[in-house]
Amino acid sequence: MRKLTAPGWLLAFGLLHAVPAGLVAQNNTGQPVGQEDNTAYGTTSAEFLLLGAGARGTALGGSFAAIATDVSALYYNPAGVALIERAGLMVGTYDYVAETRYSWAGVAFPFSGGSRTIGFQLGTFGFKDQPIFTEDQPNGTGGTYSVNQTFIGGTFAQNFSDRFSAGITAKFVDDRLGTVNGSAFAVDFGTNFHASLNNHPVKFSFVLANLGSSLTYSGTGLAGNVQREPLSGEDEIPTLPQQANLLTKDFPLPTTFRVGLAYDVITGETNRLTVLGDFSQPNNNSPGFAFGSEWMSQRLGGSNFGFALRGSYSYSGGNDLTPTALATGLSDEENLSGLAFGGGLLYGGNGNGFGLSLDYAYKYLGILGPTNFFSFSLGW
Repeated sequence: MRKLTAPGWLLAFGLLHAVPAGLVAQNNTGQPVGQEDNTAYGTTSAEFLLLGAGARGTALGGSFAAIATDVSALYYNPAGVALIERAGLMVGTYDYVAETRYSWAGVAFPFSGGSRTIGFQLGTFGFKDQPIFTEDQPNGTGGTYSVNQTFIGGTFAQNFSDRFSAGITAKFVDDRLGTVNGSAFAVDFGTNFHASLNNHPVKFSFVLANLGSSLTYSGTGLAGNVQREPLSGEDEIPTLPQQANLLTKDFPLPTTFRVGLAYDVITGETNRLTVLGDFSQPNNNSPGFAFGSEWMSQRLGGSNFGFALRGSYSYSGGNDLTPTALATGLSDEENLSGLAFGGGLLYGGNGNGFGLSLDYAYKYLGILGPTNFFSFSLGW
C-alpha cells in the first residue's frame, strides 16, 4: 500500500475542511447551514392585540406583567387580577400613528373574600372613511373604506396561596378590513409569584398571550368576476365573465411568551421604587426584552393624594439594523425606538375605599414618531 506523503496529507486535510465551507456556500440565506433564522417575520394578523392597555403599562414598556395588580392586569397578566383589592374600572385611549386610534377599557370584580376575581375587557383599533384609490382612478373612486379591529375578553383569576396566583382569559377577535372580515378565538394564561428578598418584595410572572385559532377572512370584497381562459381549439372567448371568490390564507395570531421580574429597591408606607425586567419570545419576531422603573409616592403631606413617575426601554431584535445595513439619516431615530416614560396622579391610594388615578405615557416609535397614551382609573 502506498503511503500518503506530507503534501498529499495536507491536500486531503484541506479537502475535508472544504466540504463544510462548500455546504455553507450553498445556503442562499447567507447564514451557516443549520443556523438559519426561521423566524416567521410579519406572518401574523391582528397586530393590534400587542398595543397594550393603560398608560402605566405603556410607560413601563411592557415590562409590567410582574407588578400588574390593577385593572390593566386583565391585559398584561390575568394572574394579577386576583391581587386587586377592590372593584375597579379603567378606560384609555392611544393616539397611534397615521391618524389611527387604539382604545381599551376593562372592569374587574373581586369576590369570595378577595381570593377570586372576574373581569372583562374591550379593545378597538382602526380608522374610518378613507378614500379609495385605484390604478385607473388615481384621483379617487369617490368611495371610502374603514378598518375596525376589536377584541373582547373575559378573565377569571384566583389566589392559590399567599404567594401564588394564576388567571386565564378567553378572547374573541374580530377584524374588519373594508368589506372583508375575519374572526378568531384566543386565550391568555398568566401566573404571578410574589415573595420577599432581604425584606423587599420581589415578583415573578409568566404569561402566554394570544394563543388560539387563525384568522380566516371572508366577505364581499373577495368576490369578483374573472374572464375564463379559452379552451384548446376554441376560437372565441365567452364574453360573460365567470363569478369567483378569491382564496385567502389563514393568518395566525401574534402569540407571545413573556417572563417578568420586579424588585422593590425602596419600600415603605408612602414611597416605593421598583425596578422591572421582561423577556419576550413572540412567534412573529426575534426575542426581545424590556426594563424599566417606577417611583410611587402616596399620601403626600398626610393627604390622600399621590403621584407616580415611570420610564423604560424596550428592544425587539427584528427591528434592529443588520451589521451589513447601510447607515442612513434615520439611524439615530431608529436607535431611539423603544423609549417610553410617563407618570400619574393618584387619589385614595390602596385599600378598599374610593380611589382614582389619571395616567399619561409617551412612547417613541423611531421613524414613526412619538405616541401618547392617556388612561383613567376608578376604584370602589
